[in-house]
Amino acid sequence: MVAVSFLAGCNSTKELRAPERYRHGYVIVLPGVEGKSTLNRSIARGLADGGVRAAIEVHDWTLGPSWLSAVVNLRAESHNRREARRIAQKIVQYQNRYPGQPVHIVGHSGGGGIAVYTLESLPPRREITSALLLAPALSPTYDLRPALRHVEKGIYNFYSPYDVGFLGLGTSVAGTIDGQHTRAAGAVGFAVPWGLDQDDRRLYADLLYQQRYLSRMVKSGHPGTHVGWANRRFVAEWLAPILLSHAGSAASTAAQGRDAEARDP
Repeated sequence: MVAVSFLAGCNSTKELRAPERYRHGYVIVLPGVEGKSTLNRSIARGLADGGVRAAIEVHDWTLGPSWLSAVVNLRAESHNRREARRIAQKIVQYQNRYPGQPVHIVGHSGGGGIAVYTLESLPPRREITSALLLAPALSPTYDLRPALRHVEKGIYNFYSPYDVGFLGLGTSVAGTIDGQHTRAAGAVGFAVPWGLDQDDRRLYADLLYQQRYLSRMVKSGHPGTHVGWANRRFVAEWLAPILLSHAGSAASTAAQGRDAEARDP
């Protein structure tokens, strides 16, 4: 929900989708409701600055990049679910072609909601490595269990209580991407649902990581605002290391799976 006149830019990230990069993994960056903009290009370039060698693609899931369509993009449930299924199909196609390579989703604001919808749309027993949610415009009570079952290393939620304009007042009035009029999880974090059994409590405990905004992040160019999570330097110094720490895990898991299949009579 940011004015396009402020966010518009023509700098391309085409080189981050060079064929040789796909051999090192696949990262899908999902914009907020503004669509493709300098914000999501900054995220893509920040990941590359931080040493991510994988292909990095900005996927515009919105109906159209304009100020007037921002709220429509946020609340177009049928369209958003359909786009999530398309992204899930792209992930499956990539994994079939490059088995064992890490796959990550990085979603900002409304794109954080689409990231969760995408995980829910993956086929049974199909996982990606991780999902990074930057100020997600989802309600804090949203049930993450279906999404958590499709990540190997976890879902990382980055939230800031100083995000009072977009994820405080904005989602209280216009609603979150899942239709709740409340402060979003990108401002207050996700709550663990009541009444979970032991396995589901362990699912949350093992695979949901929540990072509240820290004052020292300002040294990396992030002042705690909604757009601060997309700061190129912050992305390079705080987010890229997470992806790099999981660089070899997907290949190892795939190899173990192939070994198990080979031993199965």
